Amino acid sequence: MQPMVRQECPYALPRCHEWRAADLSDPSSTSHPQSQVKAIQDGAGLPSVTQQTPQSVVKLQTALEMNLCWNEIKKKSHSLRARLEAFSDHSGKLQLPLQEIIDWLSQKDEELSAQLPLRGDVLLVQQEKETHAAFMEEVKSRGPYIYSVLESAQAFLSQHPFEELEEPNSESKDVSPRHRIQNISRFVWKQANVASELWEKLTARCVDQHRHIERTLEQLLEIKGAMEELSTTLDQAESVRETWEPIGDLFIDSLPEHIQATKLFKEELSPMKDGVKLVNDLAHQLAISDVHLSMENSRALEQINTRWKQLQTSVNERLKQLQDAHRDFGPGSQHFLSSSVQIPWERAISPNKVPYYINHQAQTTCWDHPKMTELYQTLADLNNIKFSAYRTAMKLRRVQKALRLDMVTLATALEIFSEHELQPSDRVMDVVEVIHCLTALYERLEEERGILVNVPLCVDMSLNWLLNVFDSGRSGKMRALSFKTGVACMCGTEVKEKFQYLFSQVANPGGLCDQRHLGILLHEAIQVPRQLGEVAAFGGSNVEPSVRSCFRFSNGKPVIEVSQFLEWANLEPQSMVWLAVLHRVTIAEQVKHQTKCSVCRQCPIKGFRYRSLKQFNVDICQTCFLTGRASKGNKLHYPIMEYYTPTTSSENMRDFATTLKNKFRSKQYFSKHPQRGYLPVQSVLEADFSETPASSPMLPHADTHSRIEHFASRLAEMESQNCSFFNDSLSPDDSLDEDQYLLRHSSPITDREPVGSQQAKDSVNTNDKGELERILAHLEDENRYVCG
Repeated sequence: MQPMVRQECPYALPRCHEWRAADLSDPSSTSHPQSQVKAIQDGAGLPSVTQQTPQSVVKLQTALEMNLCWNEIKKKSHSLRARLEAFSDHSGKLQLPLQEIIDWLSQKDEELSAQLPLRGDVLLVQQEKETHAAFMEEVKSRGPYIYSVLESAQAFLSQHPFEELEEPNSESKDVSPRHRIQNISRFVWKQANVASELWEKLTARCVDQHRHIERTLEQLLEIKGAMEELSTTLDQAESVRETWEPIGDLFIDSLPEHIQATKLFKEELSPMKDGVKLVNDLAHQLAISDVHLSMENSRALEQINTRWKQLQTSVNERLKQLQDAHRDFGPGSQHFLSSSVQIPWERAISPNKVPYYINHQAQTTCWDHPKMTELYQTLADLNNIKFSAYRTAMKLRRVQKALRLDMVTLATALEIFSEHELQPSDRVMDVVEVIHCLTALYERLEEERGILVNVPLCVDMSLNWLLNVFDSGRSGKMRALSFKTGVACMCGTEVKEKFQYLFSQVANPGGLCDQRHLGILLHEAIQVPRQLGEVAAFGGSNVEPSVRSCFRFSNGKPVIEVSQFLEWANLEPQSMVWLAVLHRVTIAEQVKHQTKCSVCRQCPIKGFRYRSLKQFNVDICQTCFLTGRASKGNKLHYPIMEYYTPTTSSENMRDFATTLKNKFRSKQYFSKHPQRGYLPVQSVLEADFSETPASSPMLPHADTHSRIEHFASRLAEMESQNCSFFNDSLSPDDSLDEDQYLLRHSSPITDREPVGSQQAKDSVNTNDKGELERILAHLEDENRYVCG
């Protein structure tokens, strides 16, 4: 329907004379022109022409004109009144239908609003769809009538347009016909506009609601189908979950398979996750459209969400439990090592699998096991040993016993190395691999020896020591050669077998080794004393001098054979002497010598026994000798013989003969025939020094008595200086202060400077000279007797 257009009304009254209605209806007025004209027309009082004056003629003409105007006005008034009556009849016939239409449209609009909101159920929405279809048919059937009435109103308004004039005051009693027509046209126009707007609104709402119902029904059907599918899938997944065995009933070896199966099952649930998300998104979209699911559908959706969350939780927990079990009890497990510490300590693992230890009481962390810390503290008690090789060996012996590696044979270790495929030696091992090997090693020890071994503690302590030696930076990686070198050096096996095995690890398939690979082996081995702060006494970290020393036995070839290497190692080279001394320390621990210590009077002597080859019946126990302990009147003369096994009668006779010979030897003899207990290796830092760290005294099995501690090589010099180690002026307390002691351990130069003050020396005083003269006189008398 076209909008109503207000037009200018063509029926405006003439503006030549504007009289009031009262003027037209007052007949008593004597001066009214109408009475005069009537009198003239009737012939009454008509003056004669001769009697007429100009003024009267003018008045008469005016009266005639006025009479004509009046007649015209009367005609128009009658015509207007007729039209007004016809207009009123026509407008009345439009106002009533328009009002009825307005009321009907308002009612239908309310009925349409009452159909909302839709309920979230397929059956209910389908019923609502049918109801709305009937409603739309009713509205549609009413359309022709509404259009006809609106068209009549449009035609009426086109015939009777109105101006946008101010509406007269409703209190005014005098309303002109023109205003009445304008008011009626305006009222019809308003009714038609309201009816037209209501009709357009209702029809648009009907269409929108129809689309809304269609869309809602489509979404509800989609939700219903999706929920049915999800319910079926959830039933299947839950049936699979019911078949899961408890974690505790699973075999450790099967854990990886179960972990993989659980991961695959979790991946298979991905489509279900998308389905659950789709259903919830559809429900959310319906809620935005003010369509809320029915109680039944809401309960079904909530149940699906709950089941899905429970399934997700159970799968994640299952996977976590399997992974935790595999980590704690599987091949890569360190869980069993947590029992190696006690409260308030806790064993923790860094991201690279390296363990560290938390003290909850002190709120501190450290890399070293609490027991390892205690062990290192006890090693400080051995710092009073004056000879670096023995000091290092004694410390390593304590570490060896604490780790229980002294009970492990090299053959057992080699079996474990082979089982864990630790070839080639340059491969890199992580902490987990080291733990596996150590665990197998100690479990095999428990089997073979039939003893109870605290496997977690031993594994953790050994791992701690290996990391300290070969991975002090805690990278969590070490070479297989490092691991095997550490275990081989600390196991309870003959030193020759250890050297032979270590050589095989760097030799080529033909059993030959070049300088580079020998240097690698010696570098790995020297890390053992280095971790104890003793590396300076053994040539430092520079192994090139040791390599050159070894290759002197190669007869000029670029490679060396195992026999040549063992020949060199048998001389106890400076860089490896600590390993040979460790072997002797191990043997000497169980030995008792049926003699008395000349210093502390201990009888029997346990461990090492040191016999003077310059004085008769002078024996020193290992504690007094190694720590420099002395008592008044005991002056030790060199050379010295070390025993780590009980002496035999032949050894006693040999020593007696040697002592007797030494009685007749001068200081110059010992200066010309220095004897060392090890093979010195001169490094770059040692270029200006001919002295090297002390090793061991002379050993009885050496034909030339070559296994003597460094003090024997300087016997002649000590005699010339007439300084005695065991005298009243030098006691353990004032021999070296702490600073000097520490410096001597930190530098190969300073370690050699106090050698003379640390070793037993010959003291040639008046008493000794007298004793020697008496022996010589006695021998001369015997000689005369024999000759005579």
